[in-house]
Amino acid sequence: MMWEDINKRKFPRAKYKCLIRVLGENKTNPVEAVTENISSGGMCVVLDVNIGLFKKVSLEVFLGTEKRAVSCAGVVVWVVKRHPMVKAEQPKYDTGIEFSNMLEEDRKSISNLVKHIDETGRSFS
Repeated sequence: MMWEDINKRKFPRAKYKCLIRVLGENKTNPVEAVTENISSGGMCVVLDVNIGLFKKVSLEVFLGTEKRAVSCAGVVVWVVKRHPMVKAEQPKYDTGIEFSNMLEEDRKSISNLVKHIDETGRSFS
């Protein structure tokens, strides 16, 4: 299966759904979505739009474990188009975003969240 190689990652990753807001390079028309999984190095999210490979984005990640959103920059490192099951539906895009310019305390918060999920098998929600 094609996803097997994608899961060989530098950072441990956990299935975790949290709200995110993505702003493209033009800083207009934010896109909101829910993560599929997350690590201290990046995340996978399904978007209604194709932002484009290697595009820089601004992110707000609402972990649900913090009183504030984690804000950082990111780069789209891969995009896979999901074809709709029904012709009337629009395609969606599995999108891998690598974090950059993240505060160390925010990276640690995400790392602790992933570790908690790995150890307990459940999220904080």
